[in-house]
Amino acid sequence: MRVLLISTYELGHQPFGLASPAAWLAELGHRVACKDLAVESLDANQVHESDLVAFYLPMHTATRLAAKAIEKVRALNPAAHICCYGLYAPLNEAYLRGIGAGTILGGEFEAGLVSLLERLGAGSALQTEPLISLDRLQFRVPLRTGLPPLEKYGRLQTGESSKQTGYTEASRGCKHLCRHCPVVPVYQGSFRVVQPDIVLADIRQQVAAGAGHISFGDPDFFNGPTHAMRIVDALHRKWPALSFDATIKIEHLLKHRELLPRLRDAGCLFVTSAVEAVDDTVLAKLDKGHTRADFIEVARAFRSTGLTLAPTFIPFTPWTTRASYRELLDLLRELDLVEHVAPVQLALRLLIPRGSRLLELADVQKVLRAFDEPALLYRWQHTDPDGDALAAQALRIAAKPGTRREIFGRLWNLVADRPLPEDFYVSPRAAIPHMDEPWFCCAEPTEEQAAHV
Repeated sequence: MRVLLISTYELGHQPFGLASPAAWLAELGHRVACKDLAVESLDANQVHESDLVAFYLPMHTATRLAAKAIEKVRALNPAAHICCYGLYAPLNEAYLRGIGAGTILGGEFEAGLVSLLERLGAGSALQTEPLISLDRLQFRVPLRTGLPPLEKYGRLQTGESSKQTGYTEASRGCKHLCRHCPVVPVYQGSFRVVQPDIVLADIRQQVAAGAGHISFGDPDFFNGPTHAMRIVDALHRKWPALSFDATIKIEHLLKHRELLPRLRDAGCLFVTSAVEAVDDTVLAKLDKGHTRADFIEVARAFRSTGLTLAPTFIPFTPWTTRASYRELLDLLRELDLVEHVAPVQLALRLLIPRGSRLLELADVQKVLRAFDEPALLYRWQHTDPDGDALAAQALRIAAKPGTRREIFGRLWNLVADRPLPEDFYVSPRAAIPHMDEPWFCCAEPTEEQAAHV
């Protein structure tokens, strides 16, 4: 059968969520085409020729953008079967079926796509595959030949130099149950690994395509630290000059701090960690599994090890005050982490999708408004109007041009009880490695993103 796999947005990476199922389906003789609407336009001819059009929905922004593309696909080819798969597909099942999706696949979706094509080949459009599958799969080497080249995607920036960057996944899901996390309603505390030989083969083909750096996209690289380090050690043996980054919880970085020198020596340039807040009360409500003191200890351990920590935050929640926002900025300055934090991370507002464990909290219920179906989230309003006003001001400031230090200074002035030191704007001694694509998975799509679909 003729299959079109579509991604709308995946944080500036060549989508693993297209390349992996493409390998499974091509292996069975299906004609598979891939389209990444983040960097290329929808091809009407490909849509016309397809029996199945499947949209990969790994995050909120991608799902919002996919809704627009589904409307175009239905207009171009009403006979095509539409499937939505990935983390956000089961969370929004009713909405997606309402706009034309016939099949919804969450969790480990590759085998479900194979089953779907078998079913369509037999003439049945009615879904029989489970909405969420946590089967342990034997993965195939992702098929990347049909995707745009790596130079179309984000690059690693280090001072004046940059590296072409590849992307892969060594695991999916997560062992933890953080209240705000969209992984939790689907995986329910489970995680699944991609076999090391598959991960390394995927890295090999991306190095051959010009990648000098690899981003591991696992929700948490240390859910299985033995598995992760086996891959890291093999990567460094095979490609000693290759650098990489990963995402790891503060809790795991603290528990496995003896592995930090091994990460550094194997080529790890930075670790992204979802700190979210520096107020212990808020961290407890989010069920993050770490404290303010834990974050401080990890930040200091990274500095002494020579690794870069890239913390991410959700600074605007129902519990945010001007004082608590000032406390966050003050701690980042105290820990010398200003250059480590992308400005958007200091302006994000808590997003509450369907199925979120945040809905269990009485104080969240108090601020909750109606579910906004097209936006795919519950609207909420701070009990203090100043809290919402501050969030709006911060978002406007973060969106304006400027260096990280300049934007931080503007945000500081919103809530400051004292001026910044005179030497604050002096350029830092060393460049902080970072991706040039902002970490943007929980916000409204921009006009530029929407234009691609």
